[in-house]
Amino acid sequence: MEPQSIWYAIALVLVLAGLAGTVLPALPGLPLVFAGMVLAAWAGGFAEVGAAALVALGVLTLLSVLVDFWATAMGAKRVGASRTALVGAVVGTFAGLFFGIVGVFVGPFLGAMAGELLHRRRVDPRGFGHATRVGAGTWIGIVVAVALKLMLACAMIGIFALAWFT
Repeated sequence: MEPQSIWYAIALVLVLAGLAGTVLPALPGLPLVFAGMVLAAWAGGFAEVGAAALVALGVLTLLSVLVDFWATAMGAKRVGASRTALVGAVVGTFAGLFFGIVGVFVGPFLGAMAGELLHRRRVDPRGFGHATRVGAGTWIGIVVAVALKLMLACAMIGIFALAWFT
């Protein structure tokens, strides 16, 4: 097998892992997609994909990182989440990974809710209701971030394919 083919295979694995990472928070999604695309461009001697396309892909990657933080924070902020709730959402996200796809979606909600309950130190119906809103707001922010990152991933793949085939 030629070394160039091996590099292309590794690039493909990075892109596929990155696409999975747009949904699974344990993987740095679009940075992995970008790394795979840079590797593929390098393996081809930058003949098919040049500097302009790579700069555009880099900008989209940076934008994806900003979108991820912004959407999650806005979802949490809109419902008055505390910092403890945000930490809880992160912990819940990682804990949820051990429970499959259901855990990935339920973990952030339960983590944010638990964090808010710890912060408020109120388990009465009013405190529980607020914690539930915080959990839902944080979860909605995460879902919006995933949707935006998937759109950016499609744009990146489109730019790369356009550069490669033209």
